[in-house]
Amino acid sequence: MVLEDKIEAMIKPSIEALGFELWGLEYLPAGNHSILRIYLDKPAGITVDDCAEASHQISAILEVEDPISNAYRLEVSSPGLDRQLFKSEQYPTYEGEEMQVRTGSPVMGRRKFKGKMLEVLPEAIVLEVDGEEYEIPFDEIEKANVVPQFGDNRKKN
Repeated sequence: MVLEDKIEAMIKPSIEALGFELWGLEYLPAGNHSILRIYLDKPAGITVDDCAEASHQISAILEVEDPISNAYRLEVSSPGLDRQLFKSEQYPTYEGEEMQVRTGSPVMGRRKFKGKMLEVLPEAIVLEVDGEEYEIPFDEIEKANVVPQFGDNRKKN
């Protein structure tokens, strides 16, 4: 089991008991400067107090379970406007939005994409980048973020 999956299984019940959704987490190993970043969400949005409350709970669980052997810093926050997408189930909500995607290996000759997400398929997303469509399999996506739209650039429904 991947470390992130193990940590998710440990903390998810407590986070949900607090009324939050575990949006995602990432572990960035860097020796004694490693970071465990946990993103939470809820319909009304996450506040600083929510993060502090969740951080206290998560710290207690990680202290007991000790899944990470070296020193690390715990960060708890909201996903923000440029939210990173961690699971395929999160993508359909953002269909039609501008996305920034990085892949682990080249897809049609490139690894970085920025464009409109046209469609979410069972195993991939379809992005339109500079007038060209790219089908990017979920298992190739290393990182995907929603590109925030402000003012007149917002999507019109």
